Amino acid sequence: MKYISFFPAFLFFASVSAAELPDGDTVAANINARNEGVQVSRNVTMEMTDRSGKTRTRETRNFRKYFGKEKRTAIFYLEPRNVKDTAFLTYDYPDAGRDDDQWLYLPAMRKVRRISAADRGDYFLGTDLSYEDIKLESRVSLDDYTRHTLGEDQVDGHRCILVEALPVDGETAKELGYGRVEQCVDMDIWFVRRARFWDTKGNPLKTAYFRDIRQVQGLWTQHQIDVENHKTGHRTRFLFREVDYRTPVGDQVFTQNALRRGL
Repeated sequence: MKYISFFPAFLFFASVSAAELPDGDTVAANINARNEGVQVSRNVTMEMTDRSGKTRTRETRNFRKYFGKEKRTAIFYLEPRNVKDTAFLTYDYPDAGRDDDQWLYLPAMRKVRRISAADRGDYFLGTDLSYEDIKLESRVSLDDYTRHTLGEDQVDGHRCILVEALPVDGETAKELGYGRVEQCVDMDIWFVRRARFWDTKGNPLKTAYFRDIRQVQGLWTQHQIDVENHKTGHRTRFLFREVDYRTPVGDQVFTQNALRRGL
């Protein structure tokens, strides 16, 4: 697998100043206003590679559904055998004053464990995305960050607007594990194509690329995410297949009982 390494330099286009571009809040609002459909089902392969080049692969079945403005996501592990039947469930509430609910089922313990808000910055089951990153999918948090536009950049040949996001306070930064985030946003489709993360001490932490973005059943959809952790040398590739926005997803999928039962 080939990954593009982190580089600190910014590429700005002299023809357009930051003042002439949409402000950070407008960019975030447009990202979150992009149509994601009421529901989606898909298969996701997770390839995790350590510094020595050893790769582990996980096969999962993912579901997401909106209940009004509340978003629920369920992930079920299918392979290999040692992680089969592991499952994850999240309820993303629209009320900023209410903490989201997240649960993890580990078959070896035969118990559903609730994940607290303080743990949302932890890495998700050996990958290089956090529980919060997984919950957000291709959206951004409007409540955890303040944003401003830096200028323009290019990602994989696509012209993007560069936005800096800073946690609203130290407690939030500690929960998220990020002291600063930069996102390159394709304004033609309002999709993040690259995100750079710094830790709470200001050190480069990781870079994520969102690739193979194309329409499925009329909706813009990412089919590959590459993440590299600059501290550990660990990398994760997420590959999305059989994405389906049309087939109904039953409400019962998004319950703790479903985590225990599995697929």
